[in-house]
Amino acid sequence: MSDHALSSDIAAGGARQAPYRVGHGGHGNGLFMATGHGEGGPASKFVTVAYGFWIFLLSDIVIFSAFFAAYAVLSKQTAGGPTGKDLFELTRIAAQTGLLLTSSFTGGLATLAIHRRSLARTQVWLFVTGLLGAAFLFLEVQEFAAMIGEQAGPSRSAFLSAFFALVGCHGTHVGLGLLWLGTMMAQLWVKGFRPDVLRRLHCFGLFWHALDIIWVAIFTLVYLLGVSP
Repeated sequence: MSDHALSSDIAAGGARQAPYRVGHGGHGNGLFMATGHGEGGPASKFVTVAYGFWIFLLSDIVIFSAFFAAYAVLSKQTAGGPTGKDLFELTRIAAQTGLLLTSSFTGGLATLAIHRRSLARTQVWLFVTGLLGAAFLFLEVQEFAAMIGEQAGPSRSAFLSAFFALVGCHGTHVGLGLLWLGTMMAQLWVKGFRPDVLRRLHCFGLFWHALDIIWVAIFTLVYLLGVSP
């Protein structure tokens, strides 16, 4: 075999395995088809959407970190007004925590039902998740109303401004999550387990579990430390 022929064979083999030709070799054996699992070629739409949503969640955590930092700095600046020990009711807060953590569990059960493609069970567990989230939000609004009724609104002191900003931001996220959940239940009922619906449900699950993690931090750093001597 001449050097020219050998070079041609090597070039042809390299072309068949070139990264930019993955899935386009035309050989029909599927050897170089893109899988989206690290074996070459673009990732699947599910992976790219989930990756993008993780970036959104990280940016949201940065925002909450700023609120936590502001609260840490201002938590003692009561301006002679009520402190957390005067205002916080641990019984109500424990109930809120139980509701939100349970909603995360039922959200996980909904995810399992999605994997089994059980529409009825998925809708039931999503509905229960929404009810628990709504109950959590009701108790939070009730707490805010009681505090404002005692002249302990966000304008009373820097401590209360930071408190309402942090906890209110989390409550706003829960409210938006409930709207998202209702929309997804409607889409699931109309469209079924389509790929785009499954991607959105996966993103919702990530969002809801992230809210649980943030609430655990609020419960520990705001409420428990707030009532400690």
